[in-house]
Amino acid sequence: MSNLIEPYDRNKPFNNLPLLPPDDEKVETKEVLKALNNANKALAELKGIAKKLSNQSMLVNTIALREAKASTEIENIFTTDDELYKALSISEYGLKGNAKEVLRYRQALWKGYNDIAKNKALTIETIIDIYQEIKQVNDGVRPQQTETVILKRGSGQLTGEVVYTPPRGTQVLRQKLNNLFEYINDDSKYHYDPLLKIAISHYQFEAIHPFRDGNGREGRILSILLMIQKQLLEVPILYLSAYIIREKDEYYELLKNVTTLKHWVPWILYVLRAIEETSKYTISKIEEIDRLFSRTTELVNEKYPSIRKEFIEKLFEQPYISPKKLLDKNIKSLNTVKKYLKQLEDIGVLIPEKIGKEIVYLNIDLYNVLSES
Repeated sequence: MSNLIEPYDRNKPFNNLPLLPPDDEKVETKEVLKALNNANKALAELKGIAKKLSNQSMLVNTIALREAKASTEIENIFTTDDELYKALSISEYGLKGNAKEVLRYRQALWKGYNDIAKNKALTIETIIDIYQEIKQVNDGVRPQQTETVILKRGSGQLTGEVVYTPPRGTQVLRQKLNNLFEYINDDSKYHYDPLLKIAISHYQFEAIHPFRDGNGREGRILSILLMIQKQLLEVPILYLSAYIIREKDEYYELLKNVTTLKHWVPWILYVLRAIEETSKYTISKIEEIDRLFSRTTELVNEKYPSIRKEFIEKLFEQPYISPKKLLDKNIKSLNTVKKYLKQLEDIGVLIPEKIGKEIVYLNIDLYNVLSES
């Protein structure tokens, strides 16, 4: 009788959240193994195609921003592609409210990426840094507090109904987080397929809910960083937020069913399907961008061969570009930059646009590729 566990109650802190890993028989079914194979194949193809590009920043900058936008939309924080792209390129362009939130997400992603590159492991300190960047705060893991954090339904007929109460108490949270990061980092002790770890870890992080806010965005960044840490990708170019937006109700329902019913398999299959489909989507975007870059390079070489390939590559790192950001060791004169931009405008590659006091240039074809769903 001593092994009895208090029944789950959504109105009470879930301090009995089980530690990882879950029982193998609950997660390693034939269906899961087949889905793992499909997702791994798609992800490996994505990694291979991305490596072929001479300048991967053409992907990283633009696709990371799309992820930041999608991830914040899941939290009902909305902005436009146009506003974000302008903000990246023009320092004088004023950012307000939601657009700032999106760019903070992107900055937080890069902070985590650089930490992984340095330390080769995910730590509690890493997620605290990411949280502080997203929310622009100085606190960390939820302290022992007088008020319990409660997650409530945000829309529909049951608006305001309690759906989940995460664990409470500094010692409890630290125990759960230490277990989570040991499971993530120790591949000799926990020898599971990395994608299985991503699915299981994402649930566990959201269930622990270690911060007072921003846990959803933090958890999605954590999944990206796991792909980098496990060497499934070299750069962060696969993002699941757009998929989650399309299947948002299922996402929350399956998370709930792991908590209440221990139904791991449907949740794992959801994540693996998201990885497979998003990998294929990202591959198609890379191929579109690469074809567009090749066509543009051929056209420029034919009309204005003095414009170097490296100059054209910069025009594909983000849709809007300021002349000042095209200065480098090869082109030190702003007049030369403006001459090249005018030539590219004449052949229809770029469109000038005045924003405030500054003239910037839009790569309209790249903008259209990135804006297509």
